[in-house]
Amino acid sequence: MLDLVAKNLFLTKGKGVHSDRLTSFEYALRDAGIAGTNLVLISSIFPPNAKLISRKEGLKKISPGQILFTIYSKNQTNEPHRMCSASVGIAQPKDPKRYGYLSEYESFGQNETQAGDYAEDIAAQMLASSLGIPFDVDKNWDEKRQQWSISGQIYNTHHVTQSTRGDKDGKWTTVFAAAVLLL
Repeated sequence: MLDLVAKNLFLTKGKGVHSDRLTSFEYALRDAGIAGTNLVLISSIFPPNAKLISRKEGLKKISPGQILFTIYSKNQTNEPHRMCSASVGIAQPKDPKRYGYLSEYESFGQNETQAGDYAEDIAAQMLASSLGIPFDVDKNWDEKRQQWSISGQIYNTHHVTQSTRGDKDGKWTTVFAAAVLLL
C-alpha cells in the first residue's frame, strides 16, 4: 500500500512582479524555490509524527517535475503601493502522535506580523476545537498563549508569511506562502 502520510514539512515563501498576472505568480514560485514542481493544494492537516524541517533542507529533497502536496496561500494586486500578504499558520499538538492544523490566510493592508499572527490564530483555533479546548479569538496573543499553556495540549505555533506593496507602476505583484509536505 502506498504511504501518503508526510514525514517532513518545510515552509517557504516568495514574491513576484510582472506585467502579466500568471508570470507574476511564476516569479513568486521561483522566489520560493518550488517553481519547477507540480503543486497539489491539499487541506490543512499537520500529519502525526511529521517533522518541521528548514527550507534549505526541504529544497534539497525535491526534484524538478515532482508532485508536491502543499498548503499554500497566494495574493495578488496590480494596484500601486497596495499592501498584500499571504500566510500559512501552523498549530502543533503537544502529543506528536496527534495531528495538527495548518491555515491559509490572505489579506490586504496587513504587514507580515499582523497576517502571520492571524494565520497562527486560525490554526490554533482549529486545533483547540479538535482537542476540546476553549479558544477566544478576541483575547490578545499573550492571553491565548497562556490559555494554551494551561491546557497543556497545544505545543507550538508558527507561520510563514510574505507581504509586500504592489508595484509602483501597477505591474502584477504576487505574494506566496506555503507548507510543503514531503513523503
